[in-house]
Amino acid sequence: MSAYVKSVLCRAVGTDRCNATRVYILREPTFNATMSPNGTMRVFSGLLLRMRSEAELAAVLGHEFGHFEKRHTLMQFKAARGGSDLLAWSALLASMSPSYNTQRAYQDLQISVYGSFFRFGRDQEREADLLGLGYLNASDLRPQAAAQVWQNLMGEIEASATARGMRKPDFKAIAFTASHPPQGERAEYLAELADPSAKERDDGVDRYRAAMAAWLPIFLQDQIKLNDFGGSDYLINRLAENGWTADLWFARGELYRTRGNQRDLVNAVQFYRSAIGLNPTFAEAHRGLGLSLIKTGERAAGQAALRTYLEIKPGADDAGMIRLMVPGE
Repeated sequence: MSAYVKSVLCRAVGTDRCNATRVYILREPTFNATMSPNGTMRVFSGLLLRMRSEAELAAVLGHEFGHFEKRHTLMQFKAARGGSDLLAWSALLASMSPSYNTQRAYQDLQISVYGSFFRFGRDQEREADLLGLGYLNASDLRPQAAAQVWQNLMGEIEASATARGMRKPDFKAIAFTASHPPQGERAEYLAELADPSAKERDDGVDRYRAAMAAWLPIFLQDQIKLNDFGGSDYLINRLAENGWTADLWFARGELYRTRGNQRDLVNAVQFYRSAIGLNPTFAEAHRGLGLSLIKTGERAAGQAALRTYLEIKPGADDAGMIRLMVPGE
């Protein structure tokens, strides 16, 4: 997978630029990627799960490469060191004159220095956004995908908030401590600056789905463990826009069964059955179906599903426990 991700980066920024980079995939279910001054790029599995195409992935990778090319990490280090030196000397001077006005002036200076750190970070993020978009505009991939990344992320955040009973987020508000521009702002300027003549370019959707096929069930499992029902359900439905697969139906069944109220369990039964309809030998789907049916009171049907699970996967790690739930096993 690392080689594939690097190939997408090279397609976006050019082979001559990307040769010095090393790409590593981290199994971490959050939306993130980072790049060090030595050319090491770390791409989180949660980011890969949220991308829909090579073009979307290239937008994020190009953004990180922009940080690298402009040496933003080193600039941030120098700025932080300069600011901390200023505060250290100011604290020393303030201690020599411990009056109210002196202490108040020092506190104001602290706020100003910290604010400059965050503002500096936001400015660098905007610059990296524009560099990444520039790479896409000059590539053979569709640059409009860059804005779509942030639109999708806003949809996920909103779905997560709704499921938790929280207020709808303001995607254009800038907090004092924000290190990145707000998602709404990023989606707007990336959409405006994408080359309009490139709308019909290739997205690389099919290639991306093929590359992710073996990893998708693993990344979905990690996502479900985050206990973010709304965000996870949004992600699964977004992934299914190009067609439901057995893995997606199974993941949705697991999500609903994990939350576990009665209505969720009824829905989970339907989702597992849809997965089995597409893949009758999907052992874990039979297991989930059996456990869900038993919890909804359909014990006989649930035990039958668990027997099928044991027939397909007799050496499963939990086979001993499952046999205790099935008479005659």
